[in-house]
Amino acid sequence: MTSTPEERLAELGLSLPDVVKPVAAYVPAVRSGSFVFTSGQVPVRDGELIHKGKVGAEVTPEQAYECAQQCALNALAAIRAEVGDLSAVTRVVKVLGFVASTADFTGQPQVVNGASDLLGKVFGDLGQHARSAVGLTVLPLDAPVEVEMIVEVG
Repeated sequence: MTSTPEERLAELGLSLPDVVKPVAAYVPAVRSGSFVFTSGQVPVRDGELIHKGKVGAEVTPEQAYECAQQCALNALAAIRAEVGDLSAVTRVVKVLGFVASTADFTGQPQVVNGASDLLGKVFGDLGQHARSAVGLTVLPLDAPVEVEMIVEVG
């Protein structure tokens, strides 16, 4: 791959949003040594959640996949704001996805693939990462999905 991560996003018809403002007492991302840790990102686009509610009730798995992708875009925006350029990312290390879902919904891994698939397309082999996909009762703002990331930068 010779194109930059931002160019690959553009090829997918996507772009990085502005960094989402925190809703409490935290910062969007912190760099420690060669790692950047993002705070949990919810699927905010243009200042609003793109979907609300629980997966398996108000939100379909397909909508939740889209939410996970938006969470990843928001995390990448926070990373870029911290390091200046996504080309500085040398490895996506870990993705942690939370899915607010009904008690009988068990497709959390497929939902969080919305983030993982995007990272693979943007970073290629460097986007392959360790991951957890966790189901829970509720997330802040009634978001269906929240994603945080750890990346290594050069």
